[in-house]
Amino acid sequence: MSGYIYTIGREFGSGGMLVGHMLADKLNIPFYDKELLQKAAKESGFCEEILENHDEKPTSSFLYSLVMDTYSGGSYSSAPFLDMPINQKIFLAQFDAIKKIAEDHESCVIVGRCADYALAERKNVINIFLHADMEDRMRNVSTRLNITEKKAKDMCQKQDKQRSSYYNYYTSKKWGDSRNYDLCLNTSKISPEKCVDLIIDYSNAFSGK
Repeated sequence: MSGYIYTIGREFGSGGMLVGHMLADKLNIPFYDKELLQKAAKESGFCEEILENHDEKPTSSFLYSLVMDTYSGGSYSSAPFLDMPINQKIFLAQFDAIKKIAEDHESCVIVGRCADYALAERKNVINIFLHADMEDRMRNVSTRLNITEKKAKDMCQKQDKQRSSYYNYYTSKKWGDSRNYDLCLNTSKISPEKCVDLIIDYSNAFSGK
């Protein structure tokens, strides 16, 4: 299977990265998560540490629509860009990186970072959202990070709030709303392997209209 770009939004602890990796491996296509940060850092001149510290974190100091009116989409030395707070610069660097990745690859998997919004004008994009029951997410995070389930629950709630605020702010859409995605899958009910199979089955029937 080739020809589609798969974007994956995800609740924290629902297995978004795992499913994304498995999908990319099965289709033999590139996978972008932290790799996207590296690409954005290289092309924008930011060090990767700064990008990681501001990754998928919301800002409350500007209106995105105003930024897009003044930012020409490629000039990191222009006055409007240089005058922006760091969070805005990080978002635009990743936004441009996502678009460049889509231009460079016939097919790939991109996790998070409003990729569905950045690629909204493309017809070959399949947008997926993964969610799971809190109990399962707590166990997943507790096991992965070797922390108590209470701390894991706090982390899930914090990360979800952060991702939701980031997505809602920059896209003017609602994070996790099924109407914003082509597929919404509950990883408490469906194994990662089955999620991958369902995504591929959907892509076989996808019209892109």
